[in-house]
Amino acid sequence: MFDVMLRRRLDAPLARAAAVLDRPWVTPDRLTVAGLVVGLASAGLAAGELWGWALATWLVSRALDGLDGPLARRRGPHGEGTPAGGFLDISADFLVYGVTVVGVAVGVTSSAADLADWLPFAAVLVAYYVNGTAFLAFSSIAEGTGHRIEDGRSLSFLGGIAEGGETILVHALWLLLPWHAPLIAAVWAAVVGVSAGHRIVVGYRTLRRPAEARP
Repeated sequence: MFDVMLRRRLDAPLARAAAVLDRPWVTPDRLTVAGLVVGLASAGLAAGELWGWALATWLVSRALDGLDGPLARRRGPHGEGTPAGGFLDISADFLVYGVTVVGVAVGVTSSAADLADWLPFAAVLVAYYVNGTAFLAFSSIAEGTGHRIEDGRSLSFLGGIAEGGETILVHALWLLLPWHAPLIAAVWAAVVGVSAGHRIVVGYRTLRRPAEARP
């Protein structure tokens, strides 16, 4: 929901940061992998109830994730294989998001035997699964039918109320307030579920139209 606005505000600062990082040994793919490793470390720290460190590494991970695209664009369309980099980036994002949900669930329920404490986090994972399936399936089909959405990213993203910016915020929030994490997870699962339903409806309607009829 806020991604378009955030991208407009962050494009210039991220481009400047990418210029600073633009060295032969720093590649977009290496930034993606570094973000993945730091994100997995955040999940492990959350599982160990080291909430401050988990929050710090989560934010560093997402900062690294935000820099791989600007660096790839800085090096031009013929630099370092953009389609492969885009594939690696979205795969890393899904892995980090899923593992951090599990890490927080382990951390907040480590002293509780009640299965109910796990259910909100399981609901988040199911919502992520459905949401991810909807927008990745749309992107794949849109590519071959002329319905591609051009916004500078490797994939065609359907907008929704739960996007990258909101995900970063919610994951930071339950690391900041772990005692409220199950409640936050329950609310977030509902939001992502609504967003997934919206994407399915919009994607279906979009693909039913002739490509030339779209503005």
